[in-house]
Amino acid sequence: MSVYIIAEMSANHCGDKELAKKIIRSAKEVGADAIKVQTYTADSITIYCSRNEFQIEKGLWAGQNLYQLYQKAYTPWEWQGELKKYANEIGIDFFSTPFDYTAVDFLESINVPMYKIASFEAIDYPLIKYTAKFGKPMLISVGISSSGEIQGAIDACKSVGNNDITILKCTSAYPAQLEDMNLIVIKDMIKKFGSQGVKIGLSDHSMNIEPVIAAVALGATVIEKHLTLDRALGGEDSGFSLNLEEFREMVQAVRNTEKVLGRVDYSINENNRKFARSLYAVADIKKGEKVTSKNIRSIRPSNGLHPKYYEEIMGKTVKCDIKFGTPLKLEYFE
Repeated sequence: MSVYIIAEMSANHCGDKELAKKIIRSAKEVGADAIKVQTYTADSITIYCSRNEFQIEKGLWAGQNLYQLYQKAYTPWEWQGELKKYANEIGIDFFSTPFDYTAVDFLESINVPMYKIASFEAIDYPLIKYTAKFGKPMLISVGISSSGEIQGAIDACKSVGNNDITILKCTSAYPAQLEDMNLIVIKDMIKKFGSQGVKIGLSDHSMNIEPVIAAVALGATVIEKHLTLDRALGGEDSGFSLNLEEFREMVQAVRNTEKVLGRVDYSINENNRKFARSLYAVADIKKGEKVTSKNIRSIRPSNGLHPKYYEEIMGKTVKCDIKFGTPLKLEYFE
C-alpha cells in the first residue's frame, strides 16, 4: 500500500477562495493524495483575552494574541463544502481538522472522509471521542503528547468503536528544526502502538524533505506537509510551507523511497549472480592428480562449484583430465 500524502493548506489561502482552489488543483498536480484544511473560528478555538498567557512571544507569530492569529488564519466554513466538491471533481481527497463539536457536526454535514486531530487538541479526549464516534479514519498528531497521553488518545477512539487510527509523529515548532525531530521515535511507536492495530505517520513542519524520506524508511504510512503556491504570497503558515516544486520533489522522493524499500525477499536473481565466484581449474589437471591450491581456485564467474565445496574437494584425486579454465563439478573427483 502506498504512503498516503496530505497537502495541508491551512492559512495559505490568504483569505481568497479562488486561491484556495488553485492550491487544491496544484496539490493534485504535484502528486498529493489529499488536501486538508482546518475548521474553526477564533471563538471556537480560544477566547479574546489580554492576559499574558494568550500572547505569542516567539516565532513567526510573535506579537499577536491567539484570538487575533486565528481570526486571520481560519478558513471560512461557507467555503468548505464548495472546496470539497471541487477537490472531489478533480480527483483528490478533501478533509479537515475540527477544533470543537460544532466543527465536527459541520464536517459531517459535508461528508468528509476522515478526520485529523491537531497536536494541541490530542489531549482533549472528549473531542477525540466525539469525532471518532462517526467511524471515519482518525489521524492524530502528537507533537505535545507524552507516551501515556498518546495511549489515551488511542483509547478514546477505541472506546467509541473506532479502530482506524493513525498516530502522526510531529514536532510542534514552526518551522521545526531538524535536530529537534527525533524521528527514530517512529520505530518505537510502531513497536509500542502498532501491536494495537495503530498506523504511524509523520506531520512535518520543517522546511526540508529529508525528514519525510527518513520517516517513510522507518515505516511511516502517512505524510502530512504544508503547501503554498508561493511563500511570497504570505499567509500565516507560509513560513513553514513547501512551494509547488519542493512539494513535487518531496512526493517523488517518497515514491522513490517506496521503490527502494520494496519487500522482504531473499530470492536469488540468477542474472545478478552471473559473475559471482565459483570453483574453476586454474591449471591443466591430469587424471589421477591431486587437487591443490595451485590447480583450483575460487574465481569469477559463477559457472563452477559453489565455493563452499573448496575444502571438501581439496586433496582429492581427479577422475578425468580437466583443462585450464574448466568450471568444476563434483563428479570430477574421487
